Amino acid sequence: MSSLALVTGAGSGIGRASARALARAGFHVVLTGRTQASLEQTRDGVDDASLSARLQPMVADVSDPDSVDALYERLRGEHGRLDLLFNNAGTNVAPAPIDEISVDDWRRVIDVNLHGAFLAARGAFALMRGQQPQGGRIINNGSISAYLPRPGSVPYTVSKHAISGLTRTLSLDGRPFDIACGQLDIGNAASDMTEKMGSGVPQADGSIRPEPVMDVAHVADAVVNMASLPLSANVQFMTIMATAMPFVGRG
Repeated sequence: MSSLALVTGAGSGIGRASARALARAGFHVVLTGRTQASLEQTRDGVDDASLSARLQPMVADVSDPDSVDALYERLRGEHGRLDLLFNNAGTNVAPAPIDEISVDDWRRVIDVNLHGAFLAARGAFALMRGQQPQGGRIINNGSISAYLPRPGSVPYTVSKHAISGLTRTLSLDGRPFDIACGQLDIGNAASDMTEKMGSGVPQADGSIRPEPVMDVAHVADAVVNMASLPLSANVQFMTIMATAMPFVGRG
C-alpha cells in the first residue's frame, strides 16, 4: 500500500511541483487548496496516467477550522491514515513599512501562513497519533525569512519566524508518538511569488536590484528527500536557495 501524503497549497508553485514529485516517488498524494480547478490542473498536467491516479484533489481552506476539520475527516474516512504532511500553503502582500500595512493585510498573511499551518499540523498530528501503526512526518515550509527579513515584510517575516517555533515544538511533542517534524527553508524558488525578482526587488541598502531564482524542481527534490527518510531519522532544518541570492550577508 502506498504511503499517503497531504500537500497544502498544492494548486501552484512549490506545492504543485512537490506533490507531483512525491507521486513520482510512490506516494499517494492528496492535493488541497481553495480552488478545485487549480488542484485539477496539478493532477491533469502530468502525462503519465498512473502518476495522475496518485494525485487526489480535496478542496479546503487551511485558514478555516471547519474546512480543515472536514478535510481530515474525509482523509480518515477514505484512507484511514496519513504518513506525511507538507505544510506548504502561504501568501504575502506588497512590501511596506509597518505603519502602511493594513490590519486586513496583516491578518490575511497570518491567517494563511501561521494559523493555517497550525490547523493543518494539528489535524495531521491527531491523525498520526491515533493511527496504527502510530506516527508520521510533518514538513513545514519555512523560508529564508524565518531567519532574516526583507525590507517592509513584517507580516510575512513574523509568520515565518513563528513557523520555526512550530517546527521545534512539534518535533519535541511528537517524540512519544513517532511523529517527526522538519522545516524546509526556501529562498528564491521560481514561482508566482518570486516572478518580480527578475526586474528588481527592494534590498536592505535601499536599492532595487534583480535577484537570481532557482527551478522549483530542486525544492520538490528536497521535499522528497526529507519525506523518504525512515522515522528514526529527521532533517530538522534544511535551507535550499538560489546560490547567489542575498542571504548570507543580507543586511
